[in-house]
Amino acid sequence: MKKIVVTVCVTVLTGISLFAQKSTVFVHSGKAIRGYDPVAYFTEGKPVKGDVKLVYNWSEADWYFSSQKNLDLFKASPEKYAPQYGGYCAFGLSNGYKAPTDADAWTIENDKLYLNYNLQVRQQWNKDRQQRIKQADQNWPSVRDKE
Repeated sequence: MKKIVVTVCVTVLTGISLFAQKSTVFVHSGKAIRGYDPVAYFTEGKPVKGDVKLVYNWSEADWYFSSQKNLDLFKASPEKYAPQYGGYCAFGLSNGYKAPTDADAWTIENDKLYLNYNLQVRQQWNKDRQQRIKQADQNWPSVRDKE
């Protein structure tokens, strides 16, 4: 009986661990990028909270939108509007690790949305933005499926 309980516990913990490692999108409280509308960064030039009635599941995450128009734009071209590195911190990715992000610490560079941990980290990232993007792009494939 003890062996069965241990086996079940190990199986459950392994499953949880494997699921956690598949977090390719930054999700907080069940919402991709904390429930902010990714399209609004492009159309309004600022972070805007999404509406709970305007949700679209993409890349195994729930994305929230502030308007039907933004939801439709995202549906038509999610790769165009979704933040780079699944919404994880661009600075962290340039250093080879995932970190959460702050909706206010954002940048659009070459029509791509980048988020950072906070405004101070974004300042550091901006000092050598092009090199950081290059490093993060190189690191993302090996980091994306890790916790």
